[in-house]
Amino acid sequence: MADGQVWTIGSMLKWSEQYFGSHGAETPRLDAEVLLSYLLGQKRIYLYVHFDQPLTADELARYRELVKRRAAGEPVAYICGEKEFMGLAFKVTPAVLVPQPDTEILVESVIERLKGKTAHIADICTGSGAIALALAHYLPEASLAATEISTEALAIAKDNAEKLKLSERVEFREGDLLSPLSGETFDAIVSNPPYIPSGEIPGLPREVQAEPKLALDGGADGLDFYRRLVGESAARLKDGGFLAVECGDTQAEEIAVMAKNGGFGKTEIVRDLADKERVVVMWKA
Repeated sequence: MADGQVWTIGSMLKWSEQYFGSHGAETPRLDAEVLLSYLLGQKRIYLYVHFDQPLTADELARYRELVKRRAAGEPVAYICGEKEFMGLAFKVTPAVLVPQPDTEILVESVIERLKGKTAHIADICTGSGAIALALAHYLPEASLAATEISTEALAIAKDNAEKLKLSERVEFREGDLLSPLSGETFDAIVSNPPYIPSGEIPGLPREVQAEPKLALDGGADGLDFYRRLVGESAARLKDGGFLAVECGDTQAEEIAVMAKNGGFGKTEIVRDLADKERVVVMWKA
């Protein structure tokens, strides 16, 4: 970035896209747009309407710092402190996973099966609270309990509930998986648990490795948490209830077998937009 050059929004976006691309970013243009719109306090469409607007010296200096952080592998969501999920804005920090579009498939699958019903739902491994709070937003008749073992993550989830004005409908509880649920029964249990095999974590992209390992590591084969969820959930489900989980690209069939062996009845596998098996729904027999 040459000193003395007049940098406009357009030229800065072009330079940033090339720079991020040379540093291995998977979405260099999007990263540039999100960071610059965050810096300017504007929506991304503003960048294109004001393509020729020069940036001030102060804006350039602050943007350089954002660019350095992104090029070093820090996720854009952590830099901005926020991530959109299911049309809602969630606070995120390095204490929680960054909500991903794949997880919207899980939320949409649950909404489809419970829409219009008065349901009691448990969200296990809630992290930022994105799943529980999105379900509360789109299922106004539902009540939810969300569990999380990380004290730091739970604080973020509670902040998000306050921000979205959903605190009265989502109860957050600290503890391991279903243990904080005190013998309650639910119409649905939902989870996006850790599912990355331990040995694969060192090979993940830098921005993924920046996320909490506690929320990534699924044990030797990535299935440790599914074994526990399948084994413990049936007793906490009402008749006709279901367990719905997000999973890795190649794990759905193994989870479906676990469900069959664990006393569940009908099992459904839902594919994502890339046609990968992404969600398993298991109905109590």
